[in-house]
Amino acid sequence: MASLQDQLLKAGLTTKQKTRQANSDKRKTNKQKRSGVKHELSLQEIVKNDLTLTKEEKAKKDSELNAEKNKQRVQKETHLRILQILQHHKLTKIDGETEYNYTFNNKVKKLSVDPVTHRALVNGRLAICGLDNITYVVTSETAEKIATLESNIILVQNDKVETDNNVIEDDPYAEFQIPDDLMW
Repeated sequence: MASLQDQLLKAGLTTKQKTRQANSDKRKTNKQKRSGVKHELSLQEIVKNDLTLTKEEKAKKDSELNAEKNKQRVQKETHLRILQILQHHKLTKIDGETEYNYTFNNKVKKLSVDPVTHRALVNGRLAICGLDNITYVVTSETAEKIATLESNIILVQNDKVETDNNVIEDDPYAEFQIPDDLMW
């Protein structure tokens, strides 16, 4: 029975030069193993090592890409969830003659609201949110829910002002009422 090398040679899959080279490499490695001398890696071992390194690099690169895709997916889901909350909970029919000023994308904007809505914005019962260059007026509870998802969506959310009738007796300005809804 012929050896594998002979069969490959007859099939034309290899040449005599390659078979001689493979035999001499095999003899050299066997001789080095017997003598205890470290031998250089054969061409096959070098290819195997390179292959494993490229597989590891590809796996690492793939895992980084997957992590980035997952991060983008989570951001998109959060954005869509916030948009859905804002569209569902936005207040309508708040147009009026009173103007409320706020900043949106480093620009001062004006929102025309009715006096009741203006008082609620000032007292902290309502909040203004901005997403995709659209302004939404929502309740403070809705704004708190949105703030847990992403805090930079909230444009205006004043602290709740509780009307205390406790007046300090030594206050020299007690007879002067301090307006809390100044227009600027």
